[in-house]
Amino acid sequence: MKQTLWLVFLVCSGIVLGSLVSELTSGISWLSWLSYGLDFGLNPPFSLDLGAITLTIGLSVSLTVGVIIFVAFAILVGVKIRF
Repeated sequence: MKQTLWLVFLVCSGIVLGSLVSELTSGISWLSWLSYGLDFGLNPPFSLDLGAITLTIGLSVSLTVGVIIFVAFAILVGVKIRF
């Protein structure tokens, strides 16, 4: 259980740091490749109106090169630290 939580923490921290780096380097010409990526998901979100209750379901994923690099790096470093 602790290993699973540790892995989830590593992936989440890699996503956050990778997104931050991708946003910060998008304006720098020689580092702009870190912000190259794809956006996919449900657009517009699915909506179900039952009169008294409205249910809206949506999912959007933005995957960039920086996120992939930082998630891989976080997992590699985290596994080395943990074990």
